[in-house]
Amino acid sequence: MNGKRCVGTVAVAAAAVLTMTGPAGAEPSGTTYGTSTSVGVHNAYDKEKYPYFADALDSGAALLELDLWTNGLGRSWRVSHANPLGNNNNCEGAANASQLRTKDRNQDFAGCLADMKAWHDAHPGHRPILLKVEMKDGFNAKGGRGPAEFDALVRQKLGDAVYGPGDLTAGHATLDEAVRSRGWPARADLAGKFLFELIPGTVEEKNPFDKLWTDVEYAGHLKNLAAQGKLAQSTAFPAVHGAAAGDPRQRYADRTLRPWFVVFDGDAATYLNGSIDTAWYDTRHYLLIMTDAHNVPPVIDATHPTEAQALARVGQLASAHASFATADWYPLPSVLKTVVPRGA
Repeated sequence: MNGKRCVGTVAVAAAAVLTMTGPAGAEPSGTTYGTSTSVGVHNAYDKEKYPYFADALDSGAALLELDLWTNGLGRSWRVSHANPLGNNNNCEGAANASQLRTKDRNQDFAGCLADMKAWHDAHPGHRPILLKVEMKDGFNAKGGRGPAEFDALVRQKLGDAVYGPGDLTAGHATLDEAVRSRGWPARADLAGKFLFELIPGTVEEKNPFDKLWTDVEYAGHLKNLAAQGKLAQSTAFPAVHGAAAGDPRQRYADRTLRPWFVVFDGDAATYLNGSIDTAWYDTRHYLLIMTDAHNVPPVIDATHPTEAQALARVGQLASAHASFATADWYPLPSVLKTVVPRGA
């Protein structure tokens, strides 16, 4: 079945969302992480959206996006939208929950992770949260900011609060084999967990001198860790970036990397334009992240749609097999908390 749906079904989808969401934070019964659709916020580190990253964590959103810079002209893992040399964000590096919303912001990635840990400790059993990390200019392994260092930092700050590739494979040879065999865990089993998705960044993708993008580099890292029996050290799921027909993993010349991709991320309007069979992702239990949800015709406001419009759009994307619908709907916490069955 094609992912395209008639606009006339939108009102029905909205009603279904309103019916199935239930109390804030409640999970639809019987859904797994792979059979549900939830909502994410683009660039959740932006201080104009959330004064502190703790506010983003409190929002109810199931996906929060961070932008990271690693280039050799700057130090550390910088979190910023447009400044490659410094930090410009709402992270404060809280040591515990009592420090949340009390410290200086504009911290690096370690500071964002510290806020996550402080918030996590104060909210046991919280909803599973996917951190979408855009590596703006890619990894910088020579500068000590490669995949292994990423894993080490995330593990140091979050420990077993991370659900990573090693947890998903658990007895299977690759991520693809694992999800196609048994799917993702129940949402309840992921309570209190953070997951990480990695995508190539806008600067990286436009850099003619960058021949090793984030997706390929981290997939190779997973493959090597698995060969060494060390996959438990990994923390992130690399995503195939960009909506495309067929199996988008065919773009990778190295066939041995393809089974390490079970997350796909691209433009919602492209996924729903009738050229892509989005059910293909659902039947194989792959996660499908649809971005810029507001741009699917008929276009709605990117930040301030009505609640009914936003819920209808979430329902429309859910019926088109999205795992996540993302936009800048931070003013609508009731929408951000929405979780509905995928493909319904």
